[in-house]
Amino acid sequence: MKIAVAIPSYKVQNHVLDVIARMPPLVQRIYVVDDQCPNGSGALVQQRCADPRVRVLFHDENQGVGGAVATAYRAALDDGMDVVVKVDGDGQMDPALIAHFVRPIARGLADYTKGNRFFRPESLRGMPPIRLFGNAALSFINKFSTGYWATMDPTNGYTAIHTRVLRELPLHKLEKRYFFESDMLYHLNLVRAVVRDIPMDSVYADEESSLKVSKVLPEFLAKHTTRFFKRYVYQYLVRDFNIGSLYSMAGGLLLALGTVFGVSQWLHSLATGAPATSGTVMLAALPIIIGIQFVIAFLHHDVSRVPNQPLSVDLGDG
Repeated sequence: MKIAVAIPSYKVQNHVLDVIARMPPLVQRIYVVDDQCPNGSGALVQQRCADPRVRVLFHDENQGVGGAVATAYRAALDDGMDVVVKVDGDGQMDPALIAHFVRPIARGLADYTKGNRFFRPESLRGMPPIRLFGNAALSFINKFSTGYWATMDPTNGYTAIHTRVLRELPLHKLEKRYFFESDMLYHLNLVRAVVRDIPMDSVYADEESSLKVSKVLPEFLAKHTTRFFKRYVYQYLVRDFNIGSLYSMAGGLLLALGTVFGVSQWLHSLATGAPATSGTVMLAALPIIIGIQFVIAFLHHDVSRVPNQPLSVDLGDG
């Protein structure tokens, strides 16, 4: 298979040349995307790197990591590559692992692979506690919004994708900045692509990350919520209508009815001083209890619908 590597380049001038030097022989093309780097990372690579596999691409304005990767994706599609691996230029991702990311795709077991630093307890050594908490919280939220219930570490940027699946994605709609990796998973689920986690260790170099967990958590939560409802409408109302649709609609309706009735009766009791009867309490509680059961049934159905047939196999790789 023709394997390409995408390296977003922004303030990584201290590490990018070493990252390129450690690229294994199986990589046939290396796209270094200078995302309007103020330190001239792209020019540095052009001047000091003699690797014939390297092609430097320049942005006229900063587009974020998502925009840089999308540019590399388009170049790989134009050059007829089969798999594109995304590796950061800051030295935190070991190029020696590229073979592990490509292997499930080459064997027809996955369409998209991503790193998972939570797979082994030993892999978490060196991860700052705030990052550990933030990634754990985002991993849980990500399961709802993307539908990939077996994946963890959604913000991990070490990824690989089959270009035949890449052609099915609307690259112009992908998030351009830090939400890029999570947005990729959302769009991959819409086309029913198979995603597999690859165990890896966390490595922190001397580059200062501009990603602040306390700042991005509220933003990520809002975007995940939006994508959950978009995915629900598309997969359970527009493209298909199944038992999961009935579970969710019945659960939402019963929860709403029970809550509204219960709150109204509680306010009435406060206003009149008359305690609610046991029958009134049951009329409020029963729809809520049954509604919760329906919601749990919907989640169980959603978990069972995680894609398991790689698109690349359907498209002729099998």
